[in-house]
Amino acid sequence: MSDPYATRESVHEQALDGFGTVRVLPLDAAADAEVVHRWVSEDRASFWGMNGLTQDQVAGIYAHMDTLDTHHAFLLVMDGVPVALLQTYEPEADRVSECYAAQPGDIGVHLLLAPAGAQGARSGWTSGLAAVITTYVLIGLDRRRIVVDPDVRNDKAVARFLKQGFTAGPAVVLPEVDLPDVYLPEKKAQLAFLTREVAFPG
Repeated sequence: MSDPYATRESVHEQALDGFGTVRVLPLDAAADAEVVHRWVSEDRASFWGMNGLTQDQVAGIYAHMDTLDTHHAFLLVMDGVPVALLQTYEPEADRVSECYAAQPGDIGVHLLLAPAGAQGARSGWTSGLAAVITTYVLIGLDRRRIVVDPDVRNDKAVARFLKQGFTAGPAVVLPEVDLPDVYLPEKKAQLAFLTREVAFPG
């Protein structure tokens, strides 16, 4: 089976022992709309905030994001199979900045894993994928600290971040955002932080 993503340029590649090589690709809003729409439409992705949107609406949101200098989206693939959706953002340009004191070198991250399959069922897959993302964001982008803001009700995501070494911050209420291209309702979020020193000691 050929790799449909083989010709696309990656911003980061990293081999995971026992799994394969994970590639971080800039999201193509049109080409990747089908797979992203399928993921965000699932009940498990309700906290992502796109349940009920059409494929064209999802594509439109990411096409708009592609025009921004402060927010970026990536599709992570391994051996031709999409395994996660990653979004990064500058905290000072996001609503989260109204709820905590951003520091130089901070970068915000949103992560949506693909539905559990062959990779997700294998021990060590999630932590391995997290290592790829951490390496790309902290080393590849030369940042000092990752900030995440999962919904406080999303127990799985909160637990996953804490297991990965994140330190829990305060629970905050992110304000509603109503823009021409996207609407984000008010959200109660659990902030958590991971510094480069903790992720890569020594």
